[in-house]
Amino acid sequence: MAATNPVSADYLVDRSRLRRKLSFWRIVALLGALVGLGAAGYRFASGPSGISGDHIARVTISGVITGDRATLDLLERVGNSNAKAVLLTISSPGGTTTGAEMLYEDIRRLAAKKPVVAVVQGMAASGAYIAALGADHIVAHQNSLVGSIGVLVQIPNFSKLMQQVGVNVETIKSSPLKASPNTFEPVTPEAREAMASIVLDSYDWFKGLVRERRKLDDKELTAVSNGRVFTGRQSIQLKLVDEIGGERTAIAWLEKEKNISKDLRVREWRRSTRGTFGLTSASWLASALGFESIGRNLGALQNAAEVHMLDGLVAVWHGALGE
Repeated sequence: MAATNPVSADYLVDRSRLRRKLSFWRIVALLGALVGLGAAGYRFASGPSGISGDHIARVTISGVITGDRATLDLLERVGNSNAKAVLLTISSPGGTTTGAEMLYEDIRRLAAKKPVVAVVQGMAASGAYIAALGADHIVAHQNSLVGSIGVLVQIPNFSKLMQQVGVNVETIKSSPLKASPNTFEPVTPEAREAMASIVLDSYDWFKGLVRERRKLDDKELTAVSNGRVFTGRQSIQLKLVDEIGGERTAIAWLEKEKNISKDLRVREWRRSTRGTFGLTSASWLASALGFESIGRNLGALQNAAEVHMLDGLVAVWHGALGE
């Protein structure tokens, strides 16, 4: 039987040196790719504002509306661009009332510079309908959902559950209505009345906006402001939208009413995603290059960055609750 040759010290040193070189170049490759993707992501997130030539800008409003800075900045950039008109594509159940108000105001500022047409895709409900009201013209598909004119506030109450488990939260406050209602005690009649007054005041603002922008009388406003949603077909009859159709219908209106050529190219404008774009790219690259633990950690950070907490009054449609 042949004797086994011991592994030489030189061999072990060479192997260790090779592993160090491999790790070094993998890190260099990762950093280089991140720099390149960061530069590409910056240009992608900034939208086509650097592209010369007239065009029609398409801006998408989707998901929960919070009045986030990225969306408001996007509208400002479109307003300062070469776009001759704007297609505001909406598919959202709404969001915070203040966020919708901010979005509406910026859309009106944009409409002062360029014609804006709202195109309702799946839904423009509650706060999303507030955004649509900022446009000069509203187009919806026959089966789009429109409306949900109303405001709500929801506060979970765990007081009975806490009593069952023997937990009591002692509260010392300057007045009975301070921090009321809260999740740790039953809602007092005074707190309920105070919150109701806030909700009703915001609701009056919402209805006043609908009345003004859609030119509705008292009877027409009452018919649409009970919190329900309507199909696009119903919305035409109720004067909540102007036309049935989609993007082609919107472009035809721009040509007819605003003298915007239908032959102009439609360019997609996107919100800045610099913060999360880098995390997504870094996570993918780290995993691809063998740094799985780093990739998982970056992915978890990305998920945390996308969590939006709604605080305060909301104008949002919730199908399961029929809001």
